[in-house]
Amino acid sequence: MDRDKQKQEISLIGRLFSLEALLIIMGFLSLVSGIITRDLLRLSLGIIILGGTLLAIIFRRKRKLQNTSDDQTTEK
Repeated sequence: MDRDKQKQEISLIGRLFSLEALLIIMGFLSLVSGIITRDLLRLSLGIIILGGTLLAIIFRRKRKLQNTSDDQTTEK
């Protein structure tokens, strides 16, 4: 029950301005800017920012899934 309440309490504004969303936007803008201006540094930074952010999101989701499966096994 507590987890359901916590999920409901997360506001839309909190999700829009989350760190991951801001990093993805920044990486995407840097990538597009690098493509338009043909600047290798901006292009590289965009790729690095997007790749790092996506890796962080994937690892965090895996950790969440492991924690929930560990919680379910301890409850039984």
